Amino acid sequence: MRGVWTVGHSTHPLPAFVALVRAHGVTSIADVRKLPRSRRHPHFNVDTLPDALAAGGLGYTHFAGLGGLRREQPDSVNRAWKNPSFRAYADYMQTDMFAAELDRLVSLARSEEVAIMCAEAVWWRCHRSLIADALVARGEPVRHILTPERAEPHVLRDFARVENGRVTYPGAPELF
Repeated sequence: MRGVWTVGHSTHPLPAFVALVRAHGVTSIADVRKLPRSRRHPHFNVDTLPDALAAGGLGYTHFAGLGGLRREQPDSVNRAWKNPSFRAYADYMQTDMFAAELDRLVSLARSEEVAIMCAEAVWWRCHRSLIADALVARGEPVRHILTPERAEPHVLRDFARVENGRVTYPGAPELF
């Protein structure tokens, strides 16, 4: 079944990372780091990663437009997010740029088994979780890779609202 996987490169050595995603049938990595570099794990730097993944039989595409590190909007509709970084990313998800990059990701996922990759080991502490919400809102199945033997399906957050294929996290209005 096609869909999109998510994975964090974490502290994995490159061979272990390749084995991890290949265990789930992944054929291509969609790098969703805004700045695709790692000081601690330089084998995940954009200048060497594409060739290293190719040697392991994996494709590579950088999706800078799905990267994190966004700015919260003063008129944010995403008040349910208390974490400022997640709220800022949820605000960014309302933009045409995000929608276009998500379209590009979905298009790639039609022909490849794609895993969106960021650095964070666990999906629920990473903006991959918000990208997963946006994909599920569009009817795309998403699974989070946890171990070579285990992946779990993504479920839209209970405070998420979907309208016309876009996700918001409205929450209660702030009174003061």
